[in-house]
Amino acid sequence: MARTRAPNYEGQKESILAGAADLFARRGYLGTSMNDVAEASGLSKGALYHYYRDKDQLLISIAESHVTRLVALVKSVEQDDTIAARERLQVLIMRFLVEYSDAQNSHRVLTDDVKYLPEEDRQRILDQERVVVKGFADAIAVVRPDTKAADVHKAVAMLLFGMLNWMFTWLRPEGRLTHATIAPLVCELFFHGLEGMREMTKRPKSPARARAKS
Repeated sequence: MARTRAPNYEGQKESILAGAADLFARRGYLGTSMNDVAEASGLSKGALYHYYRDKDQLLISIAESHVTRLVALVKSVEQDDTIAARERLQVLIMRFLVEYSDAQNSHRVLTDDVKYLPEEDRQRILDQERVVVKGFADAIAVVRPDTKAADVHKAVAMLLFGMLNWMFTWLRPEGRLTHATIAPLVCELFFHGLEGMREMTKRPKSPARARAKS
């Protein structure tokens, strides 16, 4: 007979994922064992395997759940007719930082540990990340259409993510600043810099390419 699931099966899975994300964030994926995850979850190793077959499945579940929420957030902003097109970028920044504040462990795992996944799984998650980047790049192009004409709107989006994605390395949970209080600063810094950029008329050339043609 098939083994029946306990009534709290899904809740236990989520609890295990939260514990694993905390361990991966603090110790690293390679520095965490299934024994560590079982102990943190208050389960035997045998019971843990009833929920997740190995560390790869845990890592996939953590990263994929997090990036799926980010994709859904982008789509919700894009499809919200109450948000003016030029306001989408600011709304995305604010909402992403709120999401990051509630999922710092998962975000750190997504940022640091996806490289350890099998190629097929890694590419699937990276494809989802590209959807997120495209959403930001499209929002940037609304504010500065010339960035899209010069084919640098995605590069500008990645510069913005350089501010957003690595905040966990210095913003302390117990500190004076929070994701909520830092979000307006990010918007001010990015938008004033964005509006102050020179006009983009063509794709920038690298120094090496410029020298080659001179």
